[in-house]
Amino acid sequence: MKNRFLALFAILVAAIVMAGCTLGPNYRRPVVATPQNFRAPDPLPAPQATSLADLKWFEVFKDEKLQDLIRTALAANYDLRDAVVRVDAARANLGITRADQFPQLGAGGSIEFNRLSRNGQTPLPATVLQSQNRTFGQSTLNLLSFEVDMWGRLRRATEAARANLLSAEENRKAVVVTLVSDVATDYLHLRELDYELEISQATLATRRDSLKLTTDRQNGGVATLLDLREAEQLVDTAEQTIPQLQQQIEQTENQITLLLGQNPSGIIRGQDFMKQELPPEVPAGLPSTLLERRPDILAAEQNLVAANANIGVAKASYFPRISLSGFLGGQSTQLSSLFSGPHSAWSFVPQVSQPIFAAGALKSGVKLAQAQREAALIQYEKTIQTAFTDVSNALIAHQRVRESREKQEALVAALQDRKRLAYVRYQGGVDTQLNALDADRDLFQAQLSLAEIRLNELLSVVQLYKALGGGWN
Repeated sequence: MKNRFLALFAILVAAIVMAGCTLGPNYRRPVVATPQNFRAPDPLPAPQATSLADLKWFEVFKDEKLQDLIRTALAANYDLRDAVVRVDAARANLGITRADQFPQLGAGGSIEFNRLSRNGQTPLPATVLQSQNRTFGQSTLNLLSFEVDMWGRLRRATEAARANLLSAEENRKAVVVTLVSDVATDYLHLRELDYELEISQATLATRRDSLKLTTDRQNGGVATLLDLREAEQLVDTAEQTIPQLQQQIEQTENQITLLLGQNPSGIIRGQDFMKQELPPEVPAGLPSTLLERRPDILAAEQNLVAANANIGVAKASYFPRISLSGFLGGQSTQLSSLFSGPHSAWSFVPQVSQPIFAAGALKSGVKLAQAQREAALIQYEKTIQTAFTDVSNALIAHQRVRESREKQEALVAALQDRKRLAYVRYQGGVDTQLNALDADRDLFQAQLSLAEIRLNELLSVVQLYKALGGGWN
């Protein structure tokens, strides 16, 4: 029995060794023309190896409360948890697909007990009646159906499954990048709304003081009823702005808690909006490194690898499929001699199946796999171009918004001085109230615009960090 087992094992080894041919094209990374530098406003930044994306997210976002929010989101966000489960599913699928390349062995055994009756319908010989109790035993080592991978069909399927696993892992990293940037974006937006609310409340207090002054002047016959109504209009405008800002604040808080995987609630604040820190420099790094850092590009490439491997799977369908099955064991009426030589039993069944007529299904299957590869290639190239566009847009926004913020700060400073002078002239009877009210209105709008521009400047850094593929590590 041992010799037969060794012979069967040798046949399996020989079959596996024979499986050396692999159909289908081997994957080669497509040649993609990358720019020497990222497009940005003049002067163009010189290419450099260091990049903003090399920093960890907690090195970019210095607000400790924001860091706490990001940590919570990375632990409980629903999209990220779903991405992790998809990685686990892809890993399990790879294990299932790879297992088809190896023989599947199983063991079995049975014992049958019989008793013969003296009074049966058919008379039995005396020699049989001498032993009324009969026992029959069987034990086997089964070789379940095993496909000899002569043409590499199973190996290509395993290659595709492995690429799908890597793609799922890169998609998980992409979710991390998006999650970090979304939490930072919503938190900075929340702090900007808080700042707008502070401006509105301070403006309302100032306008109420002005209204009281105008009321006193109107009662004293110095100011007109028109002056009073204009002062009341400014107070009403400021009061109407505050509930709108409070609504936006509360809804933004709810959006953040959703990212955190929590029920709607308030958000603890950290640094003041105008004290939010920006990195001293925002270098983009070398364009070529973008292909190795951005998870969505790497995921698109793994999708291309899987599609390329599926061509080999489709082409292998043209060729014969060889499968092996059998068993090795013993059969005996005496359990004590079940494993002895005379009672051994074995079976070895090679099978060959060859498609002859499939009405063009096999040819169409190959064309489908090739078309899917071309589609994956197009998506890969599009993802790369989108990445370069994202980085360029973020660099442009960062520089242009910074320039706009500097101009707006100068405008706010000028309007603050104008408002001060206008009210001094009005209270001194030199100028009309209309100029003072206009100065107040213009300053209020300029301060709100400055807050929005400052927010856009902060968000440009967030978007550049995301576009460069930072944050997932």
